[in-house]
Amino acid sequence: MTAISERPVVSARRLPAVLRAYVALTKPRIIELLLVTTLPAMMLAAGGWPSWGLLGATMAGGTLAAGAANVLNCWYDRDIDRLMHRTERRPLVTGEVTPPAALLFGLVLSVVSVALLYLATTPLAAFLAAGAIAYYAVVYTMVLKRHTRHSTLFGGVPGAAPVLIGWAAVTGSLAWPAVVFFGVVFCWQLPHFWALAMRFRTDYARADVPMLPVVATALSVGRQTVAWTWLTVAVSLLLWPVGASIGIGPLYTAAAAALGVWFVVEAHRLLGRIRRGDETRPMQLFHISISYMALLSVAIIVDVLV
Repeated sequence: MTAISERPVVSARRLPAVLRAYVALTKPRIIELLLVTTLPAMMLAAGGWPSWGLLGATMAGGTLAAGAANVLNCWYDRDIDRLMHRTERRPLVTGEVTPPAALLFGLVLSVVSVALLYLATTPLAAFLAAGAIAYYAVVYTMVLKRHTRHSTLFGGVPGAAPVLIGWAAVTGSLAWPAVVFFGVVFCWQLPHFWALAMRFRTDYARADVPMLPVVATALSVGRQTVAWTWLTVAVSLLLWPVGASIGIGPLYTAAAAALGVWFVVEAHRLLGRIRRGDETRPMQLFHISISYMALLSVAIIVDVLV
């Protein structure tokens, strides 16, 4: 009788750990970064603050969609995750979640996210979310990541998709300001992720993943990082003339220029350290890139409201 009565208590104690494991599979920190670009895209589309109901539904649907893609990525990559120190504690590697359970979880999140966006926002937003999930889980994770150095380039499409989803959720269509903002996020991902890959180059090499820092020289990676950082800033400035009619003005442009200088200078500093043979410290650029995108999004929000 004692053993039987204790079982619910043991299960109750394990429940928080199980929930944390499933949440960890969704990669919450990556989701936060993706959602940073959704709100300014929605505000640009709405010309101000969208309704709370639409905002909540879009953010919830976007969170579930991004989580679904990340879970499916973890499910497929569980064999190489165990080889890399950065990922060796993920729930599928430690056994906290079984592969069949993770696959089911990812598929359920996919269906729920697309259904929510379809019912509560627009069919186009739902279609874009479904496409982003499929692209990240299949095209990037299963096809490109293990076979080409250009995986980060092509993988940037789903990473920038929240911009298009947010715009489509408001208008049911797409327009040039959304495309340009998509371009900003797409270009930004290259220096952002290459900096991370430089830091964990040994991990990727051990797992035989041909990330650019694994298959190219540090000097080549540094030069390409600088080039894409400049391109990111150039596209960000293009948002002013393209979005002038919907609220983008001098305030955003000044912020984009100032933030762009900061971003470009740090990229050149990384290249300089590489050329001198100093410690590269790529995570400095990685962290600055996050701040850059967050502050650029805030600048859009403020300019639209003002």
